[in-house]
Amino acid sequence: MNPQKTKEEILNQCQNYVDQRLQRIQNTIAGIQESLTSETKSTAGDKHETGRAMLQLEREKAGKQLAEVQKLQEILAKINISPSEHIHLGSLVITSQGHYFISISVGKLSIGNKSYFAIAANSPIGKLLLGKTIGDRFSFNENEIVIKQVS
Repeated sequence: MNPQKTKEEILNQCQNYVDQRLQRIQNTIAGIQESLTSETKSTAGDKHETGRAMLQLEREKAGKQLAEVQKLQEILAKINISPSEHIHLGSLVITSQGHYFISISVGKLSIGNKSYFAIAANSPIGKLLLGKTIGDRFSFNENEIVIKQVS
């Protein structure tokens, strides 16, 4: 598979990851909202108030997760998969230690029989890769890594 097609496929998998995460959070929020509106005042007032407070905390937690997913969507929207000599958001980087796609932290993704790691630009290895080009070397976890290909 050519590098451009590979980047498109990895980007699609990243988008699917974010979409699935968004759907789960929206379902959670809808469930919490339903629980809050359907709960009626019981005779055990304290128990009722405790239940409502717990649901409110869960809703706040889900709201924070929703904000995180929206940030991931913004990053994905900024990704430029055009070829470049220097590593940037959207670059596919082949090194002596692995294959990386600079995007969002999704982890290991498989395309065909190859594994790629979708990593965030602000991750430790992402920070080391940004701006580098073919032939550059750097150390990570006491390993010397050589950049073999950038697309």
